[in-house]
Amino acid sequence: MQPQQAARLLAGINVPWWVAGGWALDLFLGFQTRPHDDFDVGILRRNVADVIAGFPEWQFFEARSEVLYRLGPCERPRAEVNSLWARPRNVDGWSLELMLDEADDDTWVFRRLPAIRMSLAKAVKRTSEGIPYLTPEIQLLYKARQPRAKDLDDFERVVERLGVSEREWLRDALSLVDPQHAWVTKLRR
Repeated sequence: MQPQQAARLLAGINVPWWVAGGWALDLFLGFQTRPHDDFDVGILRRNVADVIAGFPEWQFFEARSEVLYRLGPCERPRAEVNSLWARPRNVDGWSLELMLDEADDDTWVFRRLPAIRMSLAKAVKRTSEGIPYLTPEIQLLYKARQPRAKDLDDFERVVERLGVSEREWLRDALSLVDPQHAWVTKLRR
């Protein structure tokens, strides 16, 4: 799936959503930097029922520890589940991965360390076409946990394009999560 397709698909959903993962970083940069294996869409955990109800012809599965569990029409994911895989009924491949984010009213909250926060208005940016995407400093914070080669490449591509306040926010957030993280030093430069 491409961001424009996702925007058309999600246009009828009356809750906040945004492109997440590697595609969010590409939308920030303004071009596709690499092939993407999946398409991540971020939503607030509190809006899961509304999103599922908006796709009555789709199936949703909890994804946790490499196991999938199908959700019933009115079933909500367990608190420890942060990802749902979704596809239209009678389709074998996956169309979307929904990343479940936390919020406190109108403030985004980092689920791994709730002291890390940002207003939702700042956490979600928009392309010139109006496609919402997760701000790069938050997306890089998620990628920093156990960075794979593509995450390291994403960081190197994006870090120089971040503004001073975005770099400082990411550095401060990473310092709370892992003060010894290699990116903290790079963000101090």
